[in-house]
Amino acid sequence: MRILLVDDHQILLQGLRGMLEEHPDYEVIGEASNGRIAVEMARELKPDAVLMDIAMPDLNGIEATRQIIKESPTTKIIALSMHEDPLFVREMLRAGASGYLLKESAFDELIRALRAVSANQAFFSPAVARVVMGDYVDRVQGKQSPAQASGSRVFDVLSAREREVLQLIAEGNSTRDIAKQLFVSVKTVEGHRRLIMQKTGIKSVAELTRYAIREGITKL
Repeated sequence: MRILLVDDHQILLQGLRGMLEEHPDYEVIGEASNGRIAVEMARELKPDAVLMDIAMPDLNGIEATRQIIKESPTTKIIALSMHEDPLFVREMLRAGASGYLLKESAFDELIRALRAVSANQAFFSPAVARVVMGDYVDRVQGKQSPAQASGSRVFDVLSAREREVLQLIAEGNSTRDIAKQLFVSVKTVEGHRRLIMQKTGIKSVAELTRYAIREGITKL
């Protein structure tokens, strides 16, 4: 199995690479430090599986997963995160992830996850499995509102591109910088920002930044 590693912590990347390279069934074909690089590398390298962090700069793991799966539906993505919050679990699954592991998991659990997704099965850390089951039971029993069932407010209100622009704004990028990164015009970015503010009722960049952090779009 050819694997792409995605995390913004270099020590973690090196540790994962070292452990996986000792296993004869796995080959690490690349490392990415944020979601945008991961999307580009996945497009170029066509990995069988991606180990994807969630909270990363520039483009978070949820949006990166969504973009990779859109281009390559057969790629298996396993979230590797320290968050077991239902929001992150739910949105990674909605984005197309096949598994979700906590970073505190033992290495043999990662191997079991890779084997499971290669057999087209889902795999979750025990704590995450409880979150998934609890979320399912709540929906079946009608304990969630429609907004809760579909995700957090930011995922209900904003489009994928608007969430992408929101993260870049919150991380301090100028309109011109965002336009260059997304290969669009400055006018297009300004239009996205206006729509984001209209849809959220937010009036300033400072408020947008707080909103993005609160909703998990960025970890700043």
